Order: sequence, then C-alpha cells, then structure tokens
Amino acid sequence: MTKVQTSLRLDADKLSEAKVILKSLGLNFTDAVNIFTNMVVANKGLPFDVKLPTKEFKKSIDELENKKGKSFKNVDELFKDLDN
Repeated sequence: MTKVQTSLRLDADKLSEAKVILKSLGLNFTDAVNIFTNMVVANKGLPFDVKLPTKEFKKSIDELENKKGKSFKNVDELFKDLDN
C-alpha cells in the first residue's frame, strides 16, 4: 500500500480538542483519519447519516439552549413524568 501525505485546513481549537479525545482512545490524528477513510470506502459514503434537522429536533435544541425544557431531580421523577 502506497502512503501519501496530505494537508487539511481545520479549526485549531477543534483539532486540539480532537487530539486530546483521540489520545484518550489510544489513537493519534493520523490513525483517526485513516479509520475514517477506510469507513468511507467500506460504506461507499459517509459512515453516518447526514440529514437536515427536523422541526421537532430544532425545537428540542432551542429548548435545551434556552433552558426551557423540563428538568428532574432524579430518575424516578423522570419516569413518573414519562408515564403520565
């Protein structure tokens, strides 16, 4: 297998954060890019769904960001609410 060198333009902060996460997984950035590339080839496309968010999803994100959603003190309260 022939190896090639490439360059990427990435957000510096995101790259640093990604490297920390990858290191905790025992990977370096090159390993992660190679895994991603292999997955693209194996899936003949991106290895995850790429979709536009639904209106319901956008509403949920808005509620979370604006702290409008319900909150619970514990799991029991959550399950009681779900049962109702």
